[in-house]
Amino acid sequence: MQRLSEITERAHQDFEARSRARDEALTNARQLTRHAANTIRAIHRDESDLAEELLSQARALVETMKRSLEPFPSLYYAGYTQDAIKEFVEASITCALIRQQALPAPEELGVEVATYYNGLAEVPGELRRRCMDILRQGYSEQAERLLYCMDEIYTVLVTLDYADAITNGLRRQTDLVRGIVERTRADLTVSLRQDLLKRSLDAVLERLSGEG
Repeated sequence: MQRLSEITERAHQDFEARSRARDEALTNARQLTRHAANTIRAIHRDESDLAEELLSQARALVETMKRSLEPFPSLYYAGYTQDAIKEFVEASITCALIRQQALPAPEELGVEVATYYNGLAEVPGELRRRCMDILRQGYSEQAERLLYCMDEIYTVLVTLDYADAITNGLRRQTDLVRGIVERTRADLTVSLRQDLLKRSLDAVLERLSGEG
């Protein structure tokens, strides 16, 4: 049984290395999630420079996680790791669309395809939030542009009808996006009608004032 002792010693070394890598990954995942959330908060506050800085830090964390977990694929593809990276994708795309920049591709962000699309599916919720902030000031073509982006995202997501094991549960997210888009379209329609009504009333009042 001498060989069993040798095998077990190697197992201890392997498990110790995996444990250290897992602990580091958990720490980095928490930091990445926090950076992504702060990035989105900054872009909603129109703090573009801060959002860019936070996004850069988040990207560095993603690269760190990829390098440190390269020897341990099972840890890299674990739920907590990919969930944190998904938040980075959401923040990256949200910033790009709000700032009217080119949509970043999965390879540009250095992420898995399934993780990319799950992050993309989270974006309409943030775009709706942006639309609501805009509509508080009245109807705006900027809100209409964001609705168009949301609609395009949903149109693409519904074509990715694959097993959840392949897409990491994307179908469920797609169903949620549909509701978000429909509610936002309804809100924009109401805002547009109110804007048109206000303009008509202003025009009538101006005409009456001129006649008086």
